[in-house]
Amino acid sequence: MSHGAAPPAVLIMGPTTSGKTALALELATHFDVEVISVDSAQVYRGMDIGTAKPAADVLARVPHHLIDILDPTERYSAARFVTDANAAMRDIIGRGRLPLLVGGTMLYFKALQEGLSELPAADPHVRAQIERRAQAHGWPALHAELAQVDPATAQRLEPADAQRIQRALEIFHVAGEPMSALLQRRSRTASPVHMLGVALEPSVRAVLHRRIAERFDAMLELGLIDEVRRLRGAFVLDASLPAMRTVGYRQVWEYLDGRIDLAALREKGIAATRQLAKRQLTWLRAMDAVQRFDCLATDLTAAVIRHLRARVPDAVAR
Repeated sequence: MSHGAAPPAVLIMGPTTSGKTALALELATHFDVEVISVDSAQVYRGMDIGTAKPAADVLARVPHHLIDILDPTERYSAARFVTDANAAMRDIIGRGRLPLLVGGTMLYFKALQEGLSELPAADPHVRAQIERRAQAHGWPALHAELAQVDPATAQRLEPADAQRIQRALEIFHVAGEPMSALLQRRSRTASPVHMLGVALEPSVRAVLHRRIAERFDAMLELGLIDEVRRLRGAFVLDASLPAMRTVGYRQVWEYLDGRIDLAALREKGIAATRQLAKRQLTWLRAMDAVQRFDCLATDLTAAVIRHLRARVPDAVAR
């Protein structure tokens, strides 16, 4: 992270259902902020319920960036996020406001803080070969294969994490060396800010799990299935697109294809969200130079406000 005379930006990081959005809205009443979404799914138009996208009145009240910028047929990357986020931060600082980066896509935060690795571009031929082997043998078998060629990457991935296993194997076959080795060679674009990291972590994992189940049930009640059905009617989509591999959307896709029933959709969706939260916490706990807060604490907001008031200019405090 850069220091010196660089203006500050606040990073609100945490697993799903840790209260990041609620905290950001509270901070907006105490500081003159604009929010930059750090969410690989909220970039997509029409994906509102399953991404817990802020409601229209919230977006009208507090300026937000990097929400609804792509159709779900398109692809977004960490490299593009870094470019977009740095541009947004420069604009926000130019307006005399505090950039507040909020979300749970830890890869994006890591890329912003530590730089990007030179990873090879996607190779459709290699990717198709991996997909065919996965269909024949299952993703756990390909996870075991990854463990042979890139044990460091395999160790941090779940055996059913198809998207990341596929990408790691693709990189190995295209580059001829493991992704973990490439990730150690990073190039970093100069940041326009000094980043103040705030990590929200639960003191009781069971409470987070309960919140995850409650949120997924609420999403189903709000019409997640109909949302995916509308997207399938409005765009030329397939299950391999990053947008449709997002947790929740992937399980609804299976349901709409008739491969699972509603009970299995709920069970698989909640389980996948819990796995996502586990991965987010693993990434988060490996990050340095962040201030950690218990997201279940009753005085969370007050504690974060005290922490930030001592570190951001009076000009952006309300």
